[in-house]
Amino acid sequence: MTAPPPRPGLPLGSDGYPAAGGVARRAAGTEESARANRRWWDAAAPAYLAEHGTDLGDVDFLWCPEGLREADAHLLGEVAGRRVLEIGCGSAPCARWLRAAEADVVALDLSGGMLARAAELNRTTGIAVPLLQADAGALPLADAGLDAVCSAFGGLPFVADVGAALREVARVLRPGGRFVASVNHPMRWPFPDSPDPADLRITSSYFDRTPYVETDDAGRAVYVEHHRTVGDWVRAVVGAGLVLEDLVEPEWTPGRTENWGQWSPERGALVPGTLILVATRP
Repeated sequence: MTAPPPRPGLPLGSDGYPAAGGVARRAAGTEESARANRRWWDAAAPAYLAEHGTDLGDVDFLWCPEGLREADAHLLGEVAGRRVLEIGCGSAPCARWLRAAEADVVALDLSGGMLARAAELNRTTGIAVPLLQADAGALPLADAGLDAVCSAFGGLPFVADVGAALREVARVLRPGGRFVASVNHPMRWPFPDSPDPADLRITSSYFDRTPYVETDDAGRAVYVEHHRTVGDWVRAVVGAGLVLEDLVEPEWTPGRTENWGQWSPERGALVPGTLILVATRP
């Protein structure tokens, strides 16, 4: 499947990422969140992949900045011959890794910019996975048709109604199907966005769910990120009709030196940065 071309981009800063006119903590609903994040990731895709593409790889499955890989963790179990959906695939290295492991995989993302790069890498790697542009809250897939759904920092932190998104996951999974997703650890929310352990000071409330919103000069949202507590994530998974089997908080991989925003070896030695939800459909 060919990804549609991205829509006109946002103005970029000197770092290549969309330049925000302002930052706010305010409500942001489903449509506003999806519209803003689609445009942001379309515009940010080149800079993001230039910064992190080497670490992500072209055919690899990295669950999180801490360096946990599916090849070592086996959180999805046996994938050969299984039908798998990846939500928030970005340039789709995880999906290509799954395809190389003989899974029947579809890679989904909201961003046409990310999917355009995924299509390029399909060609250059010779490992072609079907690409689908869609919102995680409205999966254009049949009921009970998948053996597994996965998401490696893809989509869920940016969805306003995560309960609806997880109900969609439960709908498309067959009975006994597996769901695994890595998200920002809720413990990141109260601290400054810095990799320096000296900045581990609480500057906002862990319990404040008000979204983080970047705006343009007219005050329109251009980026939205939603916060949930650990309890919120557990209730959302259970409320979707899934059975939560594990919560994984990966420790920093020894010898790994890569920094991702506030994720760093120094900070990773002190506090968790990623939460991985492991669940099944009964």
